[in-house]
Amino acid sequence: MSSKQPRGSEERRSTSREPIKIPIDYSAVDVFFSEFASNINEGGMFIETDNPAELDDVVQLQMRFPELESPVQVGGRVAWTSDGKEDGPPGMGIEFLDLTAEARDTINQVVQKLRTKS
Repeated sequence: MSSKQPRGSEERRSTSREPIKIPIDYSAVDVFFSEFASNINEGGMFIETDNPAELDDVVQLQMRFPELESPVQVGGRVAWTSDGKEDGPPGMGIEFLDLTAEARDTINQVVQKLRTKS
């Protein structure tokens, strides 16, 4: 079940990921999970989990940013998974899909705030 992160995937990202620790609720194939995201950028995030969804699964995410009252809901695709045996924790890299303008703006604002803090 564990597919490793493709070599060079860091280099393929157009922007770096920023560290974050936020609760994430997500569903894949009518099964619901609650985990934490450990990094994010405008195009995706990494969710720490011992039980990642399958590669290329489409998931529905609900992100709870501390500075916002309402959660942000987006779709995503499992782009890669990690079993945690190499660098980093186990989990899955999510590529955001079909973001609404509002969700995209919110994520962009959160990422920009994180970048100015680091």
